[in-house]
Amino acid sequence: MKISRLSQIIAFLPLAAVAGDWPEWSGTPGRNMVSNEKGLPTEFAPGKKIKGKDEIDLATTKNCKWIVKLGSQTYGTPTVSGGKILIGTNNESPRDRSKMGDRGILMCLDEKTGKFQWQLVVPKLAAGKVNDWEFLGICASASIEGDRAYIVTNQCEVVCIDMNAQANGNDGPYKDEAKFMTPPAAPGQPAPPTAEVTPKDADIIWRYSMRDELGVFPHNMTSSSPSIVGDKIYVTTSNGVDWTHTNIPNTQAPSFIALDKKTGAYVAEDPSKISTRILHCSWASPASGDLGGVPGVVFAAGDGWVYGYGMGLKKEDDDVSYLEELWRYDANPHEYRFDQSAMPRKYATSEGPSEIIATPVFYKNRIYVAIGQDPEHGEGVGMLSCIDASKRGDITKNGAIWTYKEIGRAISTVSIKDDLLYIAEYAGMVHCLDAETGKKYWTYDTKGHIWGSTLVADGRIYVGNEEGELTILAAGKEMKKLGFIDFPSPILCSAVAANGALLISTQTHLYCFAEGAKPLPMELPPAAAPAAK
Repeated sequence: MKISRLSQIIAFLPLAAVAGDWPEWSGTPGRNMVSNEKGLPTEFAPGKKIKGKDEIDLATTKNCKWIVKLGSQTYGTPTVSGGKILIGTNNESPRDRSKMGDRGILMCLDEKTGKFQWQLVVPKLAAGKVNDWEFLGICASASIEGDRAYIVTNQCEVVCIDMNAQANGNDGPYKDEAKFMTPPAAPGQPAPPTAEVTPKDADIIWRYSMRDELGVFPHNMTSSSPSIVGDKIYVTTSNGVDWTHTNIPNTQAPSFIALDKKTGAYVAEDPSKISTRILHCSWASPASGDLGGVPGVVFAAGDGWVYGYGMGLKKEDDDVSYLEELWRYDANPHEYRFDQSAMPRKYATSEGPSEIIATPVFYKNRIYVAIGQDPEHGEGVGMLSCIDASKRGDITKNGAIWTYKEIGRAISTVSIKDDLLYIAEYAGMVHCLDAETGKKYWTYDTKGHIWGSTLVADGRIYVGNEEGELTILAAGKEMKKLGFIDFPSPILCSAVAANGALLISTQTHLYCFAEGAKPLPMELPPAAAPAAK
């Protein structure tokens, strides 16, 4: 029996990536923010921005391999595979002057040089900021497997892309890239001209609209990085509340779904009625791994609960198939949900309950995840939980293995190396705990709000903050600050270590640092067309 279960787990896990690559959010299916890279630069500098320009004075950089100008807002942490980098941003530094205006952009770059390869251009939803907030771009990280990439776009859709783009022809069954890239007509205005498809545009293999097919109502933005498990991909839908922040337009829409990775066909959805309990929105990315001897996925939801799903499916009728729920856990303690009079606490208050935006992490048959809220809601009470992945049913009744309440709201994913856990909270504190017991070893205040996650690589902890400051700490039971590097704009993404290099994304630029590197000339977006006379 043990052998068959092990075989089943291996069969459903993704194939190993090329050594040194970082092909999905957090690098691996278990989502632990740890890299095995060695020889990363101990000293580096991003350089000074040239006044009035988007260029960096390369003479002021150190150990910098290349710098790429992104849009004006970047939230999608880069992924790396097969010599290419994918990163989500907006269109405020357009690479194609025929595709102007507010758009979501997934940009493909050459890993060695940073040179622009191609882009996926996604128009904004006509509903406006309630579903697709202006200038946020594409906020999710792409998941790459071989010559295919999967991305959740700002239009609340899942898209499969050919990593070779249009340069090798328009592959796959989807042939409407021109229509896809053409924005809808503005009210009272004629339809815009159909976009031209060029070799620098993405080749879409298939697309699945969660709005059209499932009635999903995304709140402000759709954000989830797909988890690839066997022949399926698992995705958070971002179903949420409307502009009132109290009404859920579609309580019947799923919060979590599975699709066929080859065709994009709907496979199944969560059976847990999560959308009836959403506090704000479901934005967390899923993780996959071993759930007590069976393969499964873990989803941290917009109701503040964590759900473990197996690979089995349950057919209810001719149209709907449900995932197999193995267990669930309320990541909010009772006192966050109810006051001393047993009255429900109001959401978005400092002492009230939170949803989960951080990604759950697999480590030694346990799941680690913290609660948190949209940064616009500010700071408040939080909690980090360590959950037994092998349990079944409502494991809230028996409790987690341990919980840690000396932490505020967090939207960061944990990093665990050598049984030491590191996590950043939104208020700017970095915590080091014993992953086995939850014992606190130390905390460090970066003095700036933290949106991204800690990365552990080469014996160091890297974490950026809203002030544009990258803090480098020593990994270990004793707190030791190794460095502090000031970047020209906020760092809201997580650092990535891949193939001997360290990638740091700010709101406006992507930097590649490597020991002994000399910077290549910056490749800037095409100059603006001259104004018509």
